[in-house]
Amino acid sequence: MSTNSPFPETAPDFSDPLGLLKACHKNILNFCDQLEELSLKIETGPIGFEIAGSAGKIYRYFKTSGKHHHDDEEINIFPILNRTSLKLADRVNRAKQEHTHQDELWAILAPQLANPISIKDGAEFSATAREFIESQRAHVKFEEEELFEMAQHLIGQAELEKIGRKMAERRGVAYRPKL
Repeated sequence: MSTNSPFPETAPDFSDPLGLLKACHKNILNFCDQLEELSLKIETGPIGFEIAGSAGKIYRYFKTSGKHHHDDEEINIFPILNRTSLKLADRVNRAKQEHTHQDELWAILAPQLANPISIKDGAEFSATAREFIESQRAHVKFEEEELFEMAQHLIGQAELEKIGRKMAERRGVAYRPKL
């Protein structure tokens, strides 16, 4: 497809699980940008309907899609990479440790985003949000450069189809391979 096409680029689906995970990374970065804006508003002003609406969107994304994304990687991608080489196994271990750290930060942020009126200390919320955002941004860069690039070359088409099926199943949707 030409880059000058007036039509938007088609989003990857479950028949391209690595492409779908990369698209998820773009969404993660987008929601991190939104969280960054939100944390500045929370730190400097009263919490109104606009903030509550934004907080709810961020909460829902990371609660569902973020959880699925980590599961996709840890259950379906990382074990394959682990078996390939010690160097990749070290990288996978690092990615899993980063997931654990992100989950710990999310456990602090989630209840506050679900109910922003409960936020008592805007500066403390913002500090945790910044740490979460920085962790996510660095993690996405690491995975894209150090893991997904290798996975693209190491995982065969039949295995990718199995991964795509599992990802669709995890979300409760039908797997429809491209013809």
